[in-house]
Amino acid sequence: MPPWALVSPASRGIGFALARRILETTNVPVVATARKDPEKLRDKLRNGLDISEERLRVLKVDVLDENTITEAAAACKDFHTKNSLQLAFIVPGLLFPEKSPAQINAEDALLTFRTNTLGPMLMIKHFSPFLPKKSTKIGEGGDAALMEGLPPYATMTVMSARVGSISDNMIGGWYSYRASKAGVNQIVKTFDNHLRAVSGDNAIAIALHPGTVKTKLSKEFWDNVKPGKLFESDWVAKSLMEVVNNVGIKGRGKCWDWQGKEILP
Repeated sequence: MPPWALVSPASRGIGFALARRILETTNVPVVATARKDPEKLRDKLRNGLDISEERLRVLKVDVLDENTITEAAAACKDFHTKNSLQLAFIVPGLLFPEKSPAQINAEDALLTFRTNTLGPMLMIKHFSPFLPKKSTKIGEGGDAALMEGLPPYATMTVMSARVGSISDNMIGGWYSYRASKAGVNQIVKTFDNHLRAVSGDNAIAIALHPGTVKTKLSKEFWDNVKPGKLFESDWVAKSLMEVVNNVGIKGRGKCWDWQGKEILP
């Protein structure tokens, strides 16, 4: 079955860089998502790239609104009826830096979980049916050329963070963000167990830690980052693609950083 890729959201930061990277280094059709102005994002993603019109579709998705996810999945079903989702980056992110318990705000914490944890879970709910099953033949015949630059097994990735590791938590703080990312790691492990049963080695799920990236999410903390540890989005996208292509079947269900090193739960 011909492969395709998904990046959600792709409107800025890591998601934007990942969508561009896939368009530049592979031959597969790409579905990107944005909460608003999908046509504007489509033009921005295509800027400077020599790609065909049909290679990129941008759909409206807000992970806080399941109806938009349902509609996007239905649209993908229309134009990828006989195609298999080979690579997905699910990357929504929100951070409120609670340095002490007194700074915990219930509404902010709920929004953090809805964005960072429930959002990816709903994306998995609606887009996992596009992943190959055990019986799916991947990369055969004319599809082989489309597999260039992609992992040989379909990979669903969800953006996590090192601070989601309980064993690595030495300084505390960031209660909602830490807990939401720990939840991501559990979701990925649970979903990968599901894929073992329905997809075998044809599909895996992993979590990723991109490091501290120079995006709006981390802007407040740039001054506290050690020299050489504040990364540009394009560099991170390149690194994460390398991790995805090299992590291997034995790396399924785990969290990996931008260097390809496992982050323990």
